[in-house]
Formats: sequence, structure tokens, C-alpha cells
Amino acid sequence: MESLGLKDRVNFSRAYLEPALESGLLEMTQPDSPRSPTQKYRLTDKGRQWLTCKQ
Repeated sequence: MESLGLKDRVNFSRAYLEPALESGLLEMTQPDSPRSPTQKYRLTDKGRQWLTCKQ
């Protein structure tokens, strides 16, 4: 959110986070606890390949 300059968490989740998770570009570090306050996300191999192609 910070790197995109967005402040609305709900909009960020719907517009960016959920589509990236569904397409397999990102994965949760704690998939069994999606609402955990310590939840983080990381790029998958597919996400790294996508970034490489976009540069």
C-alpha cells in the first residue's frame, strides 16, 4: 500500500491484493490464518517471472 501511495485498506485489498493472490503472483506466509495481524505476503515464482517480464 505504501509503495503505491494508497491509504484505503479495503480498496487496496479488493483492487490489488485479492487479484494477485487469485492469479498466483503472491502467497500468504500464514495461509491458515489469513486475518492474522502478523500476516505477510511474498512473491511466488510466477510473480517473480511476471516482474522480470515487465522490466
